[in-house]
Amino acid sequence: MVLNKNDLRGIIEALLFIANEPLTQKRLCELTGEDESEIISVINELQKEYISQNRGFQLREISGGYRFYTHPGYAAYVEKLVLSSDYRRLTQAAIETLAIIAYKQPVTRAEISAIRGVNVDAVLYSLQDKGLIRELGREKSPGSPFLYGTTQAFLEKFNLKDISELPSLESFEPDESTKEQIRANLTSEEQVEQKELSPQEIGDFSSDTETTGTTMPPLQSQ
Repeated sequence: MVLNKNDLRGIIEALLFIANEPLTQKRLCELTGEDESEIISVINELQKEYISQNRGFQLREISGGYRFYTHPGYAAYVEKLVLSSDYRRLTQAAIETLAIIAYKQPVTRAEISAIRGVNVDAVLYSLQDKGLIRELGREKSPGSPFLYGTTQAFLEKFNLKDISELPSLESFEPDESTKEQIRANLTSEEQVEQKELSPQEIGDFSSDTETTGTTMPPLQSQ
């Protein structure tokens, strides 16, 4: 395949942009179908262009491949974004709690804790701070606990038009073959834990003790 220079530049930029690890010259050749000399030429041009135009990112060679990096001169601004509450990655606990709220809303703090089996106060505070959940009101029950639900920011973060677009919980249920395998494994473990000596094994044990003259010491009361 022979691509014109502009198309090849765009393709390489797109590949480098989406890659989560450095792309080697060999890999770029495989993906584009171009010769290594063409790949090297385009990469050199892009590197010089980004530097001369003082772009916010740079193309660097690292670990035998190429990858985009933010310009070190703008590190302070990038740090502000990365460390902001809106940008921090959700922890596993936060994801689990958010899933419960999304599927069961409106839901109380006590109901969430009961499902997760742990205290969720800190997680709820974090999710509220990120704007992913909000208080919908109070439940008409003793103590009038707050009811929680998701926000517009939640929909935007997970690319949902509305809550109805949440995937069905049935899609996460294991198929019949997986269920059978789980049952078989559990049954096997129970059999190992509850295994008792068979009559034959008891007879063999008795014969051994008679032959060797070994006897069990008498139990003594404390």
